[in-house]
Amino acid sequence: MATQSEQRPPKGKGFSAHLTQFLGSMNLAISLLVALGIASVIGTVLKQNEAFSNYIIKFGPFWHEIFMALGLYDVYIASWFLFILVFLMISTSVCVLRNSPLMLRDMRHFRLNVQEKSLRAFHHVQEESFEEAPDEVMQRARDLMKGQGFRVREKKAEGHSLLVGMRGGWSRLGYVFTHVGIIVILIGGTLDSKIPVRVAQMMGQVVAEHRDIPANEVPDKSRLTADNPSFRGNVNIPEGKSANIVFLGLDDGYLVQSLPFEVTVKDFRVEHYATGQPKSFESDLVLRDLETDEVIEQTIAVNHPLVYENFAIYQASFGDGGTKLDLNLWSLNPELDRPLTMTGSVFKDYVVESQVYGPMNLEITDFRLFNIEPVVNSEGQTEQKNIGPSFNFKLRNEAGIAKEYTNYMNPVDQGGRFFYISGVRDSPSEQFRYLNIPQDREGGLKRFMTYLAYLHDEARVGQIAREATIQAAVGAQMSQEVQDQISQTMQRLIMLFAQGGYDAILDDVSRNMPEDKQEAAAEAFIKVLHSGTQAVYLHMLKDLEVGEPDERDWQFYDDAISAVSVLPYYGSPYYLKLDGFEHIQASGLQITRSPGKDVVYFGSFLLIIGVFMMFYIAHQRFWVWITPMDQGSHVLFAGTSNRNPLDFDTLFTRLNKALFGSLNKSA
Repeated sequence: MATQSEQRPPKGKGFSAHLTQFLGSMNLAISLLVALGIASVIGTVLKQNEAFSNYIIKFGPFWHEIFMALGLYDVYIASWFLFILVFLMISTSVCVLRNSPLMLRDMRHFRLNVQEKSLRAFHHVQEESFEEAPDEVMQRARDLMKGQGFRVREKKAEGHSLLVGMRGGWSRLGYVFTHVGIIVILIGGTLDSKIPVRVAQMMGQVVAEHRDIPANEVPDKSRLTADNPSFRGNVNIPEGKSANIVFLGLDDGYLVQSLPFEVTVKDFRVEHYATGQPKSFESDLVLRDLETDEVIEQTIAVNHPLVYENFAIYQASFGDGGTKLDLNLWSLNPELDRPLTMTGSVFKDYVVESQVYGPMNLEITDFRLFNIEPVVNSEGQTEQKNIGPSFNFKLRNEAGIAKEYTNYMNPVDQGGRFFYISGVRDSPSEQFRYLNIPQDREGGLKRFMTYLAYLHDEARVGQIAREATIQAAVGAQMSQEVQDQISQTMQRLIMLFAQGGYDAILDDVSRNMPEDKQEAAAEAFIKVLHSGTQAVYLHMLKDLEVGEPDERDWQFYDDAISAVSVLPYYGSPYYLKLDGFEHIQASGLQITRSPGKDVVYFGSFLLIIGVFMMFYIAHQRFWVWITPMDQGSHVLFAGTSNRNPLDFDTLFTRLNKALFGSLNKSA
């Protein structure tokens, strides 16, 4: 920032001189710029203003607390960042005030008081004696300098004459423009910062809201009026709906910012690639000024905002706007012989009853029209494929503990077999675990749900177990007591399996068998269990009039047993199957008010002009020192430039030849 004119303050100077020297020093300016650069890198690499839960998942609780304390989740309004910004502005201003007068004086100063000895010490210097008189040499030097665009000044002193040519002095203004441009940019950045909000927060006038409540219920201390000079907020508006507020992130909460206008999303459109990935999206907006009733209609897209007065409305994202879902709730315990039907909407809550889990709160949180997942094709290669719509929901019990689910509407091909897939996890920090329910020949869930109902029907299972035992006892010498014991064991194992999966059977073995016999008993029980579940399956197929089961039927049985074995960990009394939907989209808008934008543009213009002048305009000076002789003159020609030394070498050589070549050398 500073120049070679920086020197240590003279001895005897007080504290103010030392402070000025420190604030205007190049070392301080470079240190502040490096700090701002590092902060900007952090703000670019680390996604800003995310939900704190996302940061906890990514970094863990320990580092999350450290990063939060450092303000890294919103770097550009962190106290330390604003301090560096203001301090750099002060430092640059001091630098300009200290050095600009020197620069301006230097651009006008021809240095007519230079000493001959000093000229001889220059890198570019040449001297010779000539026959011409001093006045004639002066005239030729003057004509040469003016012909090259130099401004000239002359001085006659006792014993010599001096001509000075200078051009490019305006390059010194580059220093002023560059530094003033930086100051203006910093002022513009400060104007667009959240400093007023931060100050109001420190004074207790503004308090971030943390509850997930409707905007009209947010208290006044968490609301900002339309007079707020600068902000950058976001709002999601469903198609056909309006909003006159945006939400501003503040620490781990938010503020509601009122707008002086109302924005309506008439229509939202999104184009997709063949894979289902979004290609482009745009919104048809209607803006109505709440004071003047002025109406503006405009279509916005990414990087094509609607600008109204000093507000800008950007197309930032898109999401669900409250899609209506047609659901079938299949009981998994089971409690019903047919599914319940209901219509729900995304972002709405509902109460579902269950004899096993009690009343639970169903929170539908999202809907996705496209899901791009890696799928193995018929050639064994993995490719990205759209597997259709899905919806997300949470089931929360009376204690407030929730499990999160994502259910896919269409069955998914897995190795030539199709499954209805549902993912479940206990917290956002976990990966989804998946329940795969096999699709029946009719393309639905009926066969699996019927089989599940058979396995839970204790009386039916008991009858089937007795029939299977009697059939197995044909031709074998088996007493009635043994048959009864086997059928009762089979019935008990099937009921344990239906309620708790394989783990329930292994727990039963560990509780009731000696340790040295547990492995053998577990193998025997699993064989009995599979015999029983196969008997129940055959009985169901007979009731459904399916006929003799083929390979596909037995494959369905294997897949069904795998699904039943993990149902105890699913945590839901129902499987929610999506049968239809009315898709409603929402446009994600970012609305900004940036009074410092034009200030930054002006500062950038000054910075560009200043850098151009500093690096592309050379401040060049030439001195022609003429000393009278008895017969002629002695000429000393010297020059200097602050830029482009190679070009100046060429210029000096050319002017030297032009001047000295036009003069006659003395003998």
